[in-house]
Amino acid sequence: MTLNTDAILHPKLQHVGLLTGDLQRLFQWYQTVLGMRLVSASPNPTAAPEGSPAAAIRAAFLSNDEISHRLAVIEVPGLIRDPQRSHHLRIQHIAFEVNSLDDLLGTYVRLKRGGIVPVFSVDEGPQTAFYYEDPDGNSVELNVNNYTDRWAALDHMQTSEAFARKPLGMDLDPDKLVAAREAGASPWEIHVRAWQEEFLPGRAFDPANVL
Repeated sequence: MTLNTDAILHPKLQHVGLLTGDLQRLFQWYQTVLGMRLVSASPNPTAAPEGSPAAAIRAAFLSNDEISHRLAVIEVPGLIRDPQRSHHLRIQHIAFEVNSLDDLLGTYVRLKRGGIVPVFSVDEGPQTAFYYEDPDGNSVELNVNNYTDRWAALDHMQTSEAFARKPLGMDLDPDKLVAAREAGASPWEIHVRAWQEEFLPGRAFDPANVL
């Protein structure tokens, strides 16, 4: 057998690991927002001796598709939200893609009924994205490709002057997008109108408070 020790491989992102102080609360949020199901859970994943600090650690593995787990969640008692999180180095967000603008908007309406609303929403050019915060303050993006294929979205990022000028996108009010779609506007028309600043929110998004 000869191993490839020269060429760079391109492994696919498989799952994200999260640390939490409240596993059940986090699981319920991801179940509601992303349809995550519990694949496996362990009350003592390290098999630590009973009574030791490590024995209080719990683990759960969640997925919303055919992959064994998309989220690995580890509960460590005593962990709390960091009020200075925005000032620390960290993973800024994780993203999940839906199949259509209608799916994105329908999910927005469903979650809003339960009191879950985006922290901010943007048309980024190649995609439209709504950013939510989970109970621990992790940023979770739901997005949809604005084009009919992925290559067109890639081309947009490489050739669009508008994207080069403002790659973080055009701020959106999701309710205005819902109203436009219900009035008969096509997804592409909504994308074009977004960049004409038709769907701006009432209050400008301040990235310093979130990013």
